[in-house]
Amino acid sequence: MYDEDKKTILIVDDEQSIIDILVYNLKKEGYNTIEANDGATAVEMALEQKPNLILLDIMLPKMDGLTACKKIKNSLNVPILILSAKDEELDKIVGLELGADDYITKPFSVRELMARVKANLRKSEVVSVVQETKDEKEEHRIEVGDLLLDIDRFEVKVRGEKVDLTVREFEVLKYLAMQPGQIVSRELLLEKVWGYEYFGDIRTVDVTVRRIREKIEDDTTNPQILVTKRGVGYYIAKPE
Repeated sequence: MYDEDKKTILIVDDEQSIIDILVYNLKKEGYNTIEANDGATAVEMALEQKPNLILLDIMLPKMDGLTACKKIKNSLNVPILILSAKDEELDKIVGLELGADDYITKPFSVRELMARVKANLRKSEVVSVVQETKDEKEEHRIEVGDLLLDIDRFEVKVRGEKVDLTVREFEVLKYLAMQPGQIVSRELLLEKVWGYEYFGDIRTVDVTVRRIREKIEDDTTNPQILVTKRGVGYYIAKPE
């Protein structure tokens, strides 16, 4: 039975046995579920029903998961968790570059998957609450050199020009900008921004940072705002 007060999760997989397992566990955790067996249907359902989160397989008929991810992200800022039997680094990086928020490999632990679902929904919910209440509170901004973050409006500007970031990219930039000049390790970013242990998968942070730089830096080979401290982590440069 569909409950409007519950979060809705779109499950996209061409293996019905996987869908059945996910439906059972997600409903047990108190979520609504809707299902699609191919990429094209997934895009249609996502745009029409606007779920709170999407679990998306890569190997799908009609349209692969990576293409579906890109199409959905072009229209909706919804958390997408890629599910795949392929544990290749390239697939993971491409998925994240196309806007996926997370990546988990089959066979997966149901407990770990549920933790990631909750963490991604929590991050998305925080942004929604901030946007809904922005008119009731004094605006909160972080300004470091050419970088301006409007926390209440969920906006980023570089030298006055608005930059469009995903939820995850905004959270990474905000966390670093709150402590300019302070080097933050990849592991700490995973814990503070992603909200759970990533079992050493720090490449996820590197990919996200690279995507942010493509949007805020004039020269990504010589970043002036989001800087790398080799072997340690990242920091936002303080203005001289």
